[in-house]
Amino acid sequence: MSKFEVYKDKKGETRFRYRAKNNEIMFSSEGYAAKASAMSAIKSIMKNAPTAAIDDQTVAKPAAKPAAKPAAKKPAAKAAAKPAAKAAAKPKAAAKPKAAAKPKATAKPKAAAKAKAPA
Repeated sequence: MSKFEVYKDKKGETRFRYRAKNNEIMFSSEGYAAKASAMSAIKSIMKNAPTAAIDDQTVAKPAAKPAAKPAAKKPAAKAAAKPAAKAAAKPKAAAKPKAAAKPKATAKPKAAAKAKAPA
């Protein structure tokens, strides 16, 4: 027989879990400060679960196509003026060239160790 188990977690909050007929845990709840809140959640699940819809978000849904609108007739003068207006817009500023990378400094040779003359 499937059942809801109500219990206290390590933090002292009331939680519940649902066990299937084979005693497998199917789901667990969040923590509730009051036991009455957990019991209310259980009652809500029992009442509303049979009518709950399944939203399978693992399946790609086709994009909704907008409804086709009839093309509005534009006067020829206005239609021709729009492209010309866009062309007359400010030209975009040219991108500044990047500065050339500085060459790496070569390592200076270490000074030769001075040999001490025998005394």
